[in-house]
Amino acid sequence: MFAVAAAQSTTKAGLYEELAAQARGLLAGERDRVANAANFAALIFSALPAINWCGFYFFDGTELVVGPFQGRPACVRIALGKGVCGTAAVTGETQVVRDVDAFPGHIACDAASRSEIVVPLVDGKNLIGVWDVDSPDLARFDDDDREGMERLCAIFMESLRG
Repeated sequence: MFAVAAAQSTTKAGLYEELAAQARGLLAGERDRVANAANFAALIFSALPAINWCGFYFFDGTELVVGPFQGRPACVRIALGKGVCGTAAVTGETQVVRDVDAFPGHIACDAASRSEIVVPLVDGKNLIGVWDVDSPDLARFDDDDREGMERLCAIFMESLRG
């Protein structure tokens, strides 16, 4: 049984370092995408302050389809190029949105969300999906979060390769 340890760090970088270690342990030895995605989302949701939703959208060959997540019910399908998730998917770049109302074409799945970060999940040249995190706080995410989330997502992607 894996127990999630309470974060001890007082810095954002330290928190992400602790989460990376916990994610490695939690996902070790398991290659099932749904199982790892579910546990990954639960880990991040329970550990990061000031977030109201986190989860995966997986690419089905046509569009992004909601996968395991934590939080309120979510939009089920997102077209490539639409909203923050669809933009991250087509650009291949992490999107850090300080104010979702200022993002052209933002898709409001939860009206309480004010800021968002989305990391594309790519294996070689193949789009797997995106990792999406929302916050009810304006400007919740910054470059430290981008670096931390990208590192966590790399651990998730590595777990799928075995």
